[in-house]
Amino acid sequence: MSYPFKPNPNLDLTLERFLDAPRELLWRALTTPEYVRQWFTPKPWVIIDCEIDLRPGGLFRTRMQSPDGKEVSDRHCCYLEIVPNERLVWTDALLPGYRPSGQPFITAVIALAPEGKGTRYTATAIHRDEATRNNHEEMGFFDGWGTVADQLADYAKTI
Repeated sequence: MSYPFKPNPNLDLTLERFLDAPRELLWRALTTPEYVRQWFTPKPWVIIDCEIDLRPGGLFRTRMQSPDGKEVSDRHCCYLEIVPNERLVWTDALLPGYRPSGQPFITAVIALAPEGKGTRYTATAIHRDEATRNNHEEMGFFDGWGTVADQLADYAKTI
């Protein structure tokens, strides 16, 4: 990916906010499996398992459980780019080792920039078409990803 990345508003959704935590702690919370389990889905949903092979072509896998105890997602993603403390890019369009997946949904770009005593957090969900983008927004992208960003910042302060 070439940077600076410019999202396409017809295809992408972007959440940007100030997080009151240093980016080094946010990075650890983003890249350590036991930490990801604590904040990566809006509560009362939970991540019951997380696996990370933090390298381009490596695995990012999460298993999510609904409040009623039903496992609803076992998502396998492939890391595309890793710039420590700055940027993390993964996609479910590829499996680990850059193998094509059967049902791509998004490529996620998480950018962290120092800002005062905290961090400017920018999360972009890149979609293949407008219908997928619009569906993701209707599913609650801004509320869900916003809640998760807040949980990330709160959790990062505890590590």
